[in-house]
Amino acid sequence: MLREKINAALKAAMLEKEQIKVSTLRLVNAALKDRDIALRAESRTLAEDEILSILKKMVKQRRESSKLYEQGGRMDLLEQEQREIKVIEEFLPAQLSEEDVRSLVEAVVAQVGAQSIKDMGKVMGSLRAKHADSVDFEMASRLIKEKLQS
Repeated sequence: MLREKINAALKAAMLEKEQIKVSTLRLVNAALKDRDIALRAESRTLAEDEILSILKKMVKQRRESSKLYEQGGRMDLLEQEQREIKVIEEFLPAQLSEEDVRSLVEAVVAQVGAQSIKDMGKVMGSLRAKHADSVDFEMASRLIKEKLQS
């Protein structure tokens, strides 16, 4: 279903002549095809959660590149990466806001009884089990550290 949405968006972008969207979606399809080829030995195809995982990885890679481009003063490349992130994020579930993640972190810290930074693994595990698709775990990690160090 997600793959079909990506292909439909690619066709629409081609008709609209949206070059950034076309090139980004072609990269997404190439990544999915690579994974399909790797799974042929197991005689199976990509599941929806695996497609989501690939998309998240692609966004993470682009965010890391964006930081480097910003540090290097390459605003043209930074803008391109940010546009690609927006295109890929269209296919990801909506992420919770920082406020929502902060309240989740506080609830989970209280629930697992975390007292210090040593308990961070418990908190992250519990958070990941319940909210894997809707939480930005880079942000969650930062908020957990803040909460446990105060």
